[in-house]
Amino acid sequence: MRKLFLTILSLTTLATFAQRPTTQTKPIKITGTVVDKDSGQPLEFATLVVQSVDDPSKVDGGITDFDGKFTVNVPAGNYNLKVEYISYKSFTLNNQNLTSDKDLGKIALTLDATQLEAVEVVGERTTVEVRLDKKIYNVGKDLTNSGATISDALNNIPSVDVDVEGAISLRGNENVRILINGKPSALAGFGSTDALRQLPADAIEKVEVITSPSARYDAEGTAGILNIVLKKEKVLGFNGSVNAFVGDPANAGVTFNGNLRTKKFNLFTTLGYRYRDAPGNAIFDNTYTSGSFDRVFEDRTYNRLDKNLNANLGIEYFLTENSSITAAGFYRQSDENDLTENSNQRFNDGSVTSETFREEDQNEDGDTYQVSLNYVNNFNDDGHKLTADFQYSKNNQIQTSVIEENQNIPTNELIALENVFEDEEEREYLIQADYVLPMGEAQFEAGFRSTLEQSITDYQLDSLDQASGNFVTNENLTNKFTYDENVHAAYVQYGNKYGKFSVLAGLRLENTILKGKVESEFDPEALQEELGIDVDVNFDKDYLGLFPTVNLVYEISETENFSIGYNRRINRPRGWFINPFPSRSSRTNIFQGNPDLDPAYSNAFDIGYLKRWKKLTLTSSVYYQKETNSFERVQEETGQTTTDGIEIVRSIPINLSTQNRYGAEASVLYNPTKWLRLTSSFNYFKFSTEGFFNGVDYGTDNSSYFARLGSKITLPADINWQTNAFYFGPRANAQTETKGITSINLAFSKDIFKDNATVSLNVSDLLNSRRRKSFTETEFFTSRSEFQWRQRQVTLSFLYRFNQSKNDRQRNGNRNGGGDDDYEFEGGQS
Repeated sequence: MRKLFLTILSLTTLATFAQRPTTQTKPIKITGTVVDKDSGQPLEFATLVVQSVDDPSKVDGGITDFDGKFTVNVPAGNYNLKVEYISYKSFTLNNQNLTSDKDLGKIALTLDATQLEAVEVVGERTTVEVRLDKKIYNVGKDLTNSGATISDALNNIPSVDVDVEGAISLRGNENVRILINGKPSALAGFGSTDALRQLPADAIEKVEVITSPSARYDAEGTAGILNIVLKKEKVLGFNGSVNAFVGDPANAGVTFNGNLRTKKFNLFTTLGYRYRDAPGNAIFDNTYTSGSFDRVFEDRTYNRLDKNLNANLGIEYFLTENSSITAAGFYRQSDENDLTENSNQRFNDGSVTSETFREEDQNEDGDTYQVSLNYVNNFNDDGHKLTADFQYSKNNQIQTSVIEENQNIPTNELIALENVFEDEEEREYLIQADYVLPMGEAQFEAGFRSTLEQSITDYQLDSLDQASGNFVTNENLTNKFTYDENVHAAYVQYGNKYGKFSVLAGLRLENTILKGKVESEFDPEALQEELGIDVDVNFDKDYLGLFPTVNLVYEISETENFSIGYNRRINRPRGWFINPFPSRSSRTNIFQGNPDLDPAYSNAFDIGYLKRWKKLTLTSSVYYQKETNSFERVQEETGQTTTDGIEIVRSIPINLSTQNRYGAEASVLYNPTKWLRLTSSFNYFKFSTEGFFNGVDYGTDNSSYFARLGSKITLPADINWQTNAFYFGPRANAQTETKGITSINLAFSKDIFKDNATVSLNVSDLLNSRRRKSFTETEFFTSRSEFQWRQRQVTLSFLYRFNQSKNDRQRNGNRNGGGDDDYEFEGGQS
């Protein structure tokens, strides 16, 4: 099969290049072998270009086979010869007078340091490609990702931060849109990033950071878009890998990536199982100006046990040489148990007057399904293309919680015993088509997308009536909330290159329909009074908006350019921000949605600069964003107290009037020697917010920054040592100040079994310092808190590659790097 493929590919290449006179009776044979100068390994699919000196329009050539050998037949004559291979310096022989067969012998190519970062070397490094509307980080062999999740891997990407609770932000802004393979997906969760904590990082091929999205992308996400591209090998034959890992605290699992490719189909799969215990802790020290106690101190411990199975299976069938249809299915089954223990001390005048112990035992069983169909027709090799997609996703989560609270001081007695039942079902349909028409150096695109989402949350709270000994349903909190979000969009965009200028401009039209329906015994008017605002809990809203985008690049040279981007974006409220019924994570602190929330809109500008030297690459940008109707979560008193006299505090999202955000960022890749690679990034941002709610001014001005520093060192015996350090500076909003957070990840790896396997040891949060410390102050209470979602993690992993040597993986990455639909500019990769 491999030789058949090689023969077909060689004939195709020769047919493309060859323009031979039919009168030639005895062609000249050119032979040779192309190898890597350092390793001596043959370079498969290197290209030999043979150009006539007398008539440069006559070009012939061929490619190397799996042993790096090539054979090309040409008529006798004068030729310029060139051997090329991606990321390597070219080999040239000019003015060769060929009158007889010529053997060029062994041609040793060396890596071109100025192009290293243009190549996705899957086996060795993380690189970045800069496009007109995005930066693409080829995740590569990041040692700290071994045994990790996608959420962990994102935390190693410049401009991205994943906080201690798993919330993802881009340039310090949490309103970021998460896509999988360019589309909304159940793999990323429905409006939540929890699913990314369950999927293995091994499945990622690359991450696209899109801070100035073009019109082809959703307008959702005022901060921008993170597009996670999953692996799908394109190499003939059967190949894959198995990664098994074990860690402390309890963390074990196995992931299998497999691929079978023939001439007519490509079968690919990712299977994974994970068992993970994630212990965490938190403390809250609250003081009050009213109520039965002047201080309440809470000490919480979290024991989270997650067991989940992921299966992704797909097949791409090649209808013709230029068209294919892909069918894929995804299934995730999760079984989670979270035990939260809360020791609560209440003070008056510095003395403990009451002490309680609260225990919440929550079990959650979830199933997620997704099926998709994709049709691709490449009309020619110039990029003329039509794609069509259909996707259906369903997610069902059933939670049952038992909450028991007992008083220890001054008496031993049961305060409350509650049973909580929550059944959440989410469905999503997606229909999409995109058309790309190249026109010389220009490119025209058009397409549409319809996304229909519905989530139904069925919530019931039963409390023990100690007088009767029976559980009684709390009708004021029991409810069923149905939320629909339907978005219909169409776009056009045009890209062209004018000398050293490249431009990509587009316009997207989106119609957003938001519907909410509450079914409850609770009186809607009483609920409005509970919210403190005049809202309609059963709503039907319709928004129509235009979203222009413009991206410009001026190419100073092949190694230096400037870019300017503008885009308009939207932030739609998710279901849990809309649901007006309060959550019950604590008797004294509740979260309540706001049905009156409207979408927020932003206008964003970005100016970038890129420069490459021989061993160093710099990417940088400054940006400005103005958002109207921006969301903000505020805390306020409810006027209610618990049965034992503690003030109940509520968090609620609101639309503030405006938010202005300014920032600058820079990333550096530095390869001083073969054994050392350094990466660093820095992002500074400043934001100001204006707005009032219930007569309170929530305006604020604040700034913060975050920085990363990474190193990869090759030690003796070819042991790789990688260190990633991260610091997020202090920050604040109108009510809360948060201190800076430092974390360090450390990893070692060694290739064994003739480079077919790799053993790795990594430590996540080496200093056990990834804790959020914050201080909140309002007119009626203050709160000092410290929260650690997960303690330091040590993981040992073993990765075995079959029918896929390390060098094969590198060469495959070279051939398959880059996106399918991107409008590139020359010299634009770094």
